[in-house]
Amino acid sequence: MSFYEQLTTATSVPRENLLAAPVIADCLQGRVTLVSYLAFLGQAYHHVRHTTPLLMTLGGRLPERLSWLRRAVADYIAEEIGHEEWILADIAAAGGDPDVVRTSQPELPAEIMVAYAYDLLNRGNPAAFFGMVFVLEGSSVALALRAADRIQQALALPDAAFSYLRSHGTLDQEHTRHLADLLERMTPADQADVLRSAHVFYKLYADVFRALPSEAPSCH
Repeated sequence: MSFYEQLTTATSVPRENLLAAPVIADCLQGRVTLVSYLAFLGQAYHHVRHTTPLLMTLGGRLPERLSWLRRAVADYIAEEIGHEEWILADIAAAGGDPDVVRTSQPELPAEIMVAYAYDLLNRGNPAAFFGMVFVLEGSSVALALRAADRIQQALALPDAAFSYLRSHGTLDQEHTRHLADLLERMTPADQADVLRSAHVFYKLYADVFRALPSEAPSCH
């Protein structure tokens, strides 16, 4: 069994807890409002805008034993840079105000999730950052495309309002295969830190969804 498979098995409980969030179940059943979708996009903006800065920090913090990861991190940066602008464009296409979102503050769960990611890089083992990659990309592959279809059917929004969900649902399928290869090359100690951080990020990411207004469910 590959480490990626071990990681998937070992995080089954927190993953199920994330998927059990009422807002996700409601979304997949088509019970979604425009307010809920805009709320989801707003919080997505607040953590996605940190993806490139986090990856750049990661590249600079990798110790020599992980220097082989630098090219992969550079590739991630090239693919991820500017994706927060996709979210703002989706907000505009859905009838929201991207300027309001750009200047707003994140809800506490999204802020804590981002803060923990920076803390891992600055105080902990940089390899553990890939626990966040595992959680966010795995959740995207599992939910993004289905969620986009359900939301569009329920709200009759144009395709232009779903560039973030649909592009990530497809792109992250490629990323997960690449991630599995990277994780397999890590030492057991680094893999253990990835596993620990994955548990934490599942909890933090679930909190992001649970913080969305209960009368305005959303999903990713």
